[in-house]
Amino acid sequence: MRYLKKILQETLNNHKMAFITGPRQVGKTTLAQSFLNPEQEGYFNWDNATQQKNILKNPDTFWKEPKILSRIVLDEIHKYPRWKRFLKGFYDLNRNNVEILVTGSGRLDIYQRGGDSLLGRYNQFHLAPFSLGELAGSYKQDLAPQNCIQKILDISKAKYKNELEQLWHFGGFPDPLFKAEDLYLGRWQNDYRRLILREDLRDLSHIREIGLIEQMLLLLPERIGSPLSLNSLREDLDVNIRSVQNWISTLEKLFLLFSISPYFKKIARSLKQQKKIYFYDWSSLENEGSKFENLIATHLLKACQYWTDMGYGIFQLHYVRNKEKKECDFLITKNQKPFLLVEAKFAEKQLDSSLPYFHKILATPYAFQVFYDANSYLLETGEKGLYLCSANRFLQALP
Repeated sequence: MRYLKKILQETLNNHKMAFITGPRQVGKTTLAQSFLNPEQEGYFNWDNATQQKNILKNPDTFWKEPKILSRIVLDEIHKYPRWKRFLKGFYDLNRNNVEILVTGSGRLDIYQRGGDSLLGRYNQFHLAPFSLGELAGSYKQDLAPQNCIQKILDISKAKYKNELEQLWHFGGFPDPLFKAEDLYLGRWQNDYRRLILREDLRDLSHIREIGLIEQMLLLLPERIGSPLSLNSLREDLDVNIRSVQNWISTLEKLFLLFSISPYFKKIARSLKQQKKIYFYDWSSLENEGSKFENLIATHLLKACQYWTDMGYGIFQLHYVRNKEKKECDFLITKNQKPFLLVEAKFAEKQLDSSLPYFHKILATPYAFQVFYDANSYLLETGEKGLYLCSANRFLQALP
């Protein structure tokens, strides 16, 4: 059972639509279909020409044929140009008669224009790739932010060495993760990017420079973990900077990559504009340091999305860096206030000087330097709230 199933059921019980958004092939359809009967009655996919035609011709009754259903799944419905109008009318007419799950690999929260006419009619949830915590069954416990931190401090040993190594090598997407075969992983990686660039990009944007975007994707891995210079990328690709901005933004909307912005409150001479980018699939990265930072970034993003979706507050992922090049890889804020600093060091077990520096300036309750060692469950305590911690121990406590 994926970690969102309980809250999705609660949303349906409250007569609201449940939106499930996330990267392609992360398991959204499988999760949504788990709410249907074994025959999968009630599953409607906008990419299916026959079902699309039926929805367009019979927007009020398509779900009643051949029999009336009590629950339906609408997959990729956001590709319908008038999807918001359709969902609003359908929900208002049928809210007491049918439960509605909506899934999409495009950003349901981004592909909105104007005011949100669906406000109050749905709850949205982000389905992320598998994390160590999910593999460890963390969703069976109370995952309030404070409880997760306390679990890091209380864990007596690292039980999930094999799971961490499997995540490291195969990434967090369920298909290659559980297949756990190198050749299959290579084929999956090729198909995954081809689907996004050749299908999703075509369906949800007017971009036609696919070849240049593929070249850009070859250049991005070496920039993981560093503030992204759009001008440098523009020069390498020999295009204008607006094109680069548009391509990066579109790939974010399609969940191929995500960006985090610098946090600059309370930090003198802070960077304020340059973002850092990471991939949802870290398995193809070759540099160990970049790959580890990307793995940590993806886990922290999942935690922020989960805590926000559950209602614990507004959690956002940032990094901090000043013009003297002191930097901490990640800062999680809660309601715009510093909550948790995390420095990712693949093999370094000595605290980086920047971590206590920003820990003091930002007055974060907690600051962790996390290193990769699948066999370790080390936790060393420095000054109050400052810790050196193994990835196994740290990650298994998160959602």
